[in-house]
Amino acid sequence: MSVLTQAVRELRTALERGRVTPSTRTKFQAVALMLRDERARVRARTDLGDNRRTDRLERLDEIATSLAKIAVRDQALLALLGEDAVVSDQARSLEREMLRRAGIETAPDEEPPAEEPTTAPTKPGVVPQSVVSRQMANPFLAPDFSAARPSAARPTPLSGWELLDPLLRSFERAGDGVSACMDLPAPGSRQAPGGRELMPHQARVVAAVAAGHRTFLLADEPGLGKTAQALLAAEAAKAYPLLVVVPNVVKTNWVREAGLWSPRREATAIQGNGDSVNGFADIVVVNYEVLDRHAGWLGDFGFRGMVVDEAHFIKNKSSQRSQHVLSLAERIRSFARTPLLMALTGTPLINDIEDFLAIWEFLGWIDEKKPLPDLMDALSDTGLTPADRGFAAAARQAVIDRGIVRRRKVDVAADIPERRVADLPVELDGPTGRSIRAAERDLARRMVARYEDAVAARGAGPVEGIDHDLVAKVATWEQKDAAGSSSGDNVFSMMRRIGQAKASLAADYAAQLARSAGKVVFFAKHVDVMDAAEETFAQQGVRFSSIRGDQTPSVRQRNIDAFVEDPDVAIAVCSLTAAGVGINLQVASNIVLAELPWTAAEQTQAIDRSHRIGQSEPVTAWRMIAAQTIDARIATLIDDKAGLAAVALDGSDEEIGSSADMQHAALVALLTDALSS
Repeated sequence: MSVLTQAVRELRTALERGRVTPSTRTKFQAVALMLRDERARVRARTDLGDNRRTDRLERLDEIATSLAKIAVRDQALLALLGEDAVVSDQARSLEREMLRRAGIETAPDEEPPAEEPTTAPTKPGVVPQSVVSRQMANPFLAPDFSAARPSAARPTPLSGWELLDPLLRSFERAGDGVSACMDLPAPGSRQAPGGRELMPHQARVVAAVAAGHRTFLLADEPGLGKTAQALLAAEAAKAYPLLVVVPNVVKTNWVREAGLWSPRREATAIQGNGDSVNGFADIVVVNYEVLDRHAGWLGDFGFRGMVVDEAHFIKNKSSQRSQHVLSLAERIRSFARTPLLMALTGTPLINDIEDFLAIWEFLGWIDEKKPLPDLMDALSDTGLTPADRGFAAAARQAVIDRGIVRRRKVDVAADIPERRVADLPVELDGPTGRSIRAAERDLARRMVARYEDAVAARGAGPVEGIDHDLVAKVATWEQKDAAGSSSGDNVFSMMRRIGQAKASLAADYAAQLARSAGKVVFFAKHVDVMDAAEETFAQQGVRFSSIRGDQTPSVRQRNIDAFVEDPDVAIAVCSLTAAGVGINLQVASNIVLAELPWTAAEQTQAIDRSHRIGQSEPVTAWRMIAAQTIDARIATLIDDKAGLAAVALDGSDEEIGSSADMQHAALVALLTDALSS
């Protein structure tokens, strides 16, 4: 304990003196490893009584809290706590040294590993059976990696110069208030497959692809339709098969959006070991967390395009996910001479200007040491060198012309509606998701049995079709039973469990929004969902303000003022019941609905905390919806009720129906589906 405490004290002192150094990062990671291992050791010891074990675990928690407070001061340290963080040999060596200092025997040092390549090697990992079937069905589908050879670098007047650092600095010094956005052609046809219509700013990117441009850092603010632009760019470039790498929280939404914008193309998502993947699909969606299992066969699949969503996830080039992404992009370039490569992120820069490097390397603009031929030619065409006064501005523009596109909501306000609701379906994986779906099936079976008993009690013989009047009665009986019972699974308890399961996913998405688009309002119904979200924000170093029903008026107003007036307070965590009416939060134009309200009016009231007089930007409400659960049914019912209100009341926000009506409608829909299957 004393060794750990002293190490944390030294880390705090080092951080107060200035920027984090490599030795500081090494010590931080070694202490984190020691804490994890010591906690496991204390839990496993059988010679400790319960009181002594509890005391030691509490002391370890105190040290861990101190370490977490240090981490939130610097994103570079926070990244070392991630699951995909690479543990350096220096950190492991220092951990062993600290353990020996604490009197704990350690295993002998292992032989130093062989030097690793700069990019992650592709490995066999798992190969889904459907992918094997694809290869066997048509041997001509196997990609020919000898077909495309990268052009050799040609000597230029800039060949002897160090250029990467001047290129980075040009974005710090040579902006002069000019937007970092390449010239885009006038929008062509705005009609998309399936009868959908593109907004003008979206159509301009698609037109650029149609004109032959193939690499993009698409850095539009959230809410401007980057997903649709990427999918339609792939169609314009005929970049199929297309690989899409995304965070887990938006994986399901990408498959859904592909069905809307690319209806003629089959899309598939890789789950776990890939047992359910469609090996013949045109669009393959994979999340960062499972990329390491599938990098081998993905590298041999023959993709002609690759999209990396939330591309700032790859900024740490030492992480496995970054290495796999860069390796796959290089593999695709070796197969297709002009592949479509798109990096999507509203926040290409998180910590410092060096965050650009991994994204530029993914796009094929640079390698680890220098610009690659296309960018080098553009820089040479300026006729300037880093020693010349005008080089920074010219170099910045040369990089932008490679494909940087940045638009803000306020820039394209005429393109987008003033208020819109965007659904983000999420998969509830693991034991929690399975438990929720099992509880929903049990509820449906219980209502089906009740319905069949009622039919049998009539004594009138079999009934043709579904008796919808009886379905409504069974739903009413179930409602009454649920209202009078505090145990068992019912529609109320399931919605709460779904909210708890979505909490960390919704909070993670809200934190991403806050980094990319400014202030965010986060709504939830239940206190435990708000607690879980606030814990996630604290772990990620995101400052927040909490607005709850149990606060005094003065505390509540102080928290509202902090969110509205303090630029460092990024998120307002709000109770749907306590903060859904009567407050002004128009400083934010993005809202995350972590849990669905019971009525359309509640949803409208929550959105109107931001969408009100004084709001200068279009407002987007992001609804997190648990796919394949009753959550999705309720979202549809809310939309139907909202449409009814618009028709019946000519835009009035007056509520039609009540929360009890919505719960009844959800039970009716659940029972009807069960009887129809």
